[in-house]
Amino acid sequence: MWSDPDVPWSGCDAVILRSCWDYHLRLADFLAWIGWLEKAGVRLWNPPDMVRWNADKSYLRDLESRGIPIVPTLWPEERVSLLQQLRALGWDRAVIKPRVSATAHRTMLVSADDAADAQSLADELLAGPGVMVQQFMDGIRTNGEWSLIFFSAKFSHAVIKIPRAGDFRVQHDFGGSEESAEAPREIREAAARVVAALEQVPLYARVDGVESGGRFLLMELELIEPALFLGFTGDAAHRFAKSVSDHLR
Repeated sequence: MWSDPDVPWSGCDAVILRSCWDYHLRLADFLAWIGWLEKAGVRLWNPPDMVRWNADKSYLRDLESRGIPIVPTLWPEERVSLLQQLRALGWDRAVIKPRVSATAHRTMLVSADDAADAQSLADELLAGPGVMVQQFMDGIRTNGEWSLIFFSAKFSHAVIKIPRAGDFRVQHDFGGSEESAEAPREIREAAARVVAALEQVPLYARVDGVESGGRFLLMELELIEPALFLGFTGDAAHRFAKSVSDHLR
């Protein structure tokens, strides 16, 4: 566990983040630990600057400014009326998320009909970790959400994540599932452009997005603790191990 004070982190040749599932609940402590590793000279993957950047989903705005198409997103910096915003943007439904989150934590699907009920969540998140509101992509329920995995910026494999019937969340915690899929060339190339937009080469990256209007729209770029679905293709674990070995050298 990353927060275990008895682990001799300073004696490690390197630390690879893979199971820090509660970092979003203890962000200040987590980032302090990242800073401690950095000062101690412990190699960390993904790198500290990348982890700090990726911990807040406002990184999506940075990527959009670099030419990466993202799911249409509203970034309130002060209180706004959800109902008025949905009507002004012409969105039938939207997903409210904390800017610091994992595993769909405190994520809510909202429509104009129930926007008033969701307003309190948006206000609470705004006062805490920050709030973001993404247009809901209907294709997630019918076609699923793509996850494309990269090791050392090279494409490895892909899966389609599918929500449980009647839900919109693709995570296992909410009944979602995934299946191995052959990503079309256009999807692979779009995901590769996301990874190429980073300032450093990540040891691992998972690009999550959806197809809409003939384009791949980025939903999230996971660089801290993503499931890498290594068991979905026979060579994936070997590719990841080789990437680790190459980084160590």
